[in-house]
Amino acid sequence: MASFNNKPKKQPLSSSQSNLCTTLFFIVLFTIPALFLLHTPTATSSICTTFSTHRVKPWSGDLRNAHFAWNRLPFITDRPPPVALKIAVFSRKWPIGSTPGGMERHAYTLHTALAHRAHQVHVFTSPPPKGFNLGPTISQELYRLPGNPALSTLHIHFHEGEPGRWRYNKAWEQFEEENQRQPFDVVHSESVALPHWLARQLPNLAVSWHGIALESLQSDIYQDLARRPDEPISPAVNRSLQGVVPKVLNEIRFFKNYAHHVAISDSCGEMLRDVYQIPSKRVHVILNGVDDDDFHKDARLGHEFRSKVGVPGNASLTLGVAGRLVKDKGHHLLHEAFSKLITKHPNVYLMVAGSGPWEQRYRDLGHRVLVLGSMSPSELRAFYNAIDIFVNPTLRPQGLDLTLMEAMMSGKPVMASRFPSIKGTIVVDDEFGFMFSPNVESLLEALEAVVEEGSNRLAQRGKACRNYATSMFTARKMALAYERLFICIKNETFCTYP
Repeated sequence: MASFNNKPKKQPLSSSQSNLCTTLFFIVLFTIPALFLLHTPTATSSICTTFSTHRVKPWSGDLRNAHFAWNRLPFITDRPPPVALKIAVFSRKWPIGSTPGGMERHAYTLHTALAHRAHQVHVFTSPPPKGFNLGPTISQELYRLPGNPALSTLHIHFHEGEPGRWRYNKAWEQFEEENQRQPFDVVHSESVALPHWLARQLPNLAVSWHGIALESLQSDIYQDLARRPDEPISPAVNRSLQGVVPKVLNEIRFFKNYAHHVAISDSCGEMLRDVYQIPSKRVHVILNGVDDDDFHKDARLGHEFRSKVGVPGNASLTLGVAGRLVKDKGHHLLHEAFSKLITKHPNVYLMVAGSGPWEQRYRDLGHRVLVLGSMSPSELRAFYNAIDIFVNPTLRPQGLDLTLMEAMMSGKPVMASRFPSIKGTIVVDDEFGFMFSPNVESLLEALEAVVEEGSNRLAQRGKACRNYATSMFTARKMALAYERLFICIKNETFCTYP
């Protein structure tokens, strides 16, 4: 990048030298705080050890002092909440009429669960897709989920404008109008759906971070390191590297305007406290959750699905991967590693759930790769039950991929990139699966180890995954943790646990 060579009297750097300098600069810049986070003894590391031995140490005190994930606390599920809340939610999209992303799925799962708990939830979001039928008695501005009286307290406010295009100012106007009728007890923003210059006006705000700029910087570095030696740095990554450092600095400056921060992984919580310098009492770790009614172990369903999609009876092992089939999800790594694996192990199969640019390239590998396209939750349930192990080769350490949780809830072990968010929150025990560095060689080595273990040993690992997931990753556990946080924000009396 020319911006690193601002002395005209010197000979300009070549393109390759410039790209190398850029990469090295950002690696050094990120490595210092990253190593600090990974090697500093914290409450998180002790909790991971506790889980690995399946002993949960009792804890009590002010919840705002808890550095670990609130999901590990045993909240009571069979009694109504001590306070019924009126909750405002700002979400860029609401999963209606399309395949939702992770953030939208999180918002839907969380707030429908809170509505089931008799809280009054108002979601302010972008307009639904064109042609979506709101029903004959439902206005465009206020939408109640039909067919379930238990969700009568979940209101979806679509602001006016282009379908799917988020306009926070329009949503804010709707919020202020509803807030004047009856003030909200708590406001929840999904990431930066609500800008900081508006957020600073809300002392009862909690914002859930599904990715922060410092994690995005790490993602850009991994994506550039994963390219071939003869492959030039992509213009998108080059532009991102130039702009991400100012973005990190801006985030560190304006994040203090948010009253409460919810990190969805332990490593993100550490970054917010140690690098972003947010006071510990304002940072809370609450992991995402998935509906255990949608994802559970069902061997019969899995067997039927394998037969349906064409996995032969003599298959020694069936791997699975799911999500958007794009490069930043690491599909070029899995594509190359699996193409090498099947030259030695002809009875290993790969099932690919999702769509995207790498769809056809997977098909080109032949009959041992079954490309299934985008799938509904019911189809995904069958997909997870049909595989022996789930693979997630992502190059994006930000956020926390729900597919890993869904696979574990379905009783399957996992293979995943060795990122702090995954290592510290998902694969906290070696029994849960395998981790690899985000490169072809490391991934292929892990695949070889999986093949050597075989399906029987993987099934044993899957039982451990299921036990852990049901204790940590259920929608019910996530909703109860958020409920307690929201009640704590409304009334400090409820900040003491138990």
